[in-house]
Amino acid sequence: MTAVTAVRAAAHSRLDADADRVTIRLTDELLADGLADVRWLLHDALLAGARELVVDLRGVHALSSSAVASFLSAHRTCRARGGSVVLRGADRRALDVLHRTGLWHVLTIES
Repeated sequence: MTAVTAVRAAAHSRLDADADRVTIRLTDELLADGLADVRWLLHDALLAGARELVVDLRGVHALSSSAVASFLSAHRTCRARGGSVVLRGADRRALDVLHRTGLWHVLTIES
């Protein structure tokens, strides 16, 4: 990850006041740079001790299966800590992917 990409990626995450919840705002631009940036954001949030990750998908129009796999991996860690991964603002396409894979039963979906 280049320094510019790291700074841009860090601008897309926010540690909430209770320090157990981290909100990560994804965009098509961030995903276009490669899934590695998204994985680092999730990884950094988990290393910071987050129990709950809120992934804001309002800026995403296409959700790849690799991104969903990253959310599932983060969910396993959060669940072990008594938390979860929350997907917020998913569009119809993203919801279709989650329904086809059955992950809408596993991950928490907020409209």
